[in-house]
Amino acid sequence: MAAELKAPSGTERAFVTPEGVDLRLNIGEAGQRAAAFLLDAAIIIAVLIAFTIAAAVMGLGTAAMGAGGRSGFEVVAVIWLLVFFLLRNFYFTAFELSAAAATPGKRIFGLRVASRDGGRLRAESVFARNAMRELEVFVPFSILISQSNSGGADGWIWLLAVVWAGIFVFFPLFNRDRLRAGDLIGGTWVVRNPRRKLMRDMADHGAGRMAGYAFTTAQLDAYGAKELHVLESVLRQRDRRTIHAVAERIAGKIGWTRDLAQRGGGQSDEDFLSAYYAALRGRLEQRLLMGVRRRDKHDV
Repeated sequence: MAAELKAPSGTERAFVTPEGVDLRLNIGEAGQRAAAFLLDAAIIIAVLIAFTIAAAVMGLGTAAMGAGGRSGFEVVAVIWLLVFFLLRNFYFTAFELSAAAATPGKRIFGLRVASRDGGRLRAESVFARNAMRELEVFVPFSILISQSNSGGADGWIWLLAVVWAGIFVFFPLFNRDRLRAGDLIGGTWVVRNPRRKLMRDMADHGAGRMAGYAFTTAQLDAYGAKELHVLESVLRQRDRRTIHAVAERIAGKIGWTRDLAQRGGGQSDEDFLSAYYAALRGRLEQRLLMGVRRRDKHDV
């Protein structure tokens, strides 16, 4: 397991990953998270509107058929309710369980969900954080909508629903890590994951150093996409001690005899890591073309 270090200041946090790498993460700000949620909500509503129009057309079509029209409307209504249920309950969970660990809204704002202990983002954590959204958002707003439609709204129920929603909506503003109640339950947080325009350049740079290295398929299959991102961060930080420590760890993990690799030209730790990065990236992309996505070293 990763060990959490004392946070420096502001939104930056320091973590030691299971690979022994000290990474700096930046916590997503409350405004970014709110904007991402509103964008995701807009996507859900847009999908529902589009499906509602399609369902209405289907219902009118079945009604025009005559006697079976009523049953046709009922079937369309059931399908609509099923789609609404899936969007409401599994939109966030499905996207956050993907390799990107982010919904479309989070990806647009450069955010992703991560485990607070620095380890692997587990499915149960994602389910827990999203199950809490039902209590945080949908239940109080459902109460407000039902009271509005009833025509005899009870002032106390209105007030209770507004206070309920307000507590959860503004909860991230009252803790330094901007955690939702769902994040506390699931052991997660939302971190900034800015787009990196130089990722391909780094792979090309490493490819130029691969001449002195011939990694086997088994050696490349020792790690997955998560470790590739960690390795990229290490190479970007260019800290000599970290690079040396990671190079020694990877060499030991894959059984690479570095003395043999260094006889020809005295390649450095950075040469070794750059070459391994390029080779690992190529291997993962090759497997992805065959429909195999390996999230991290634990995937078989």
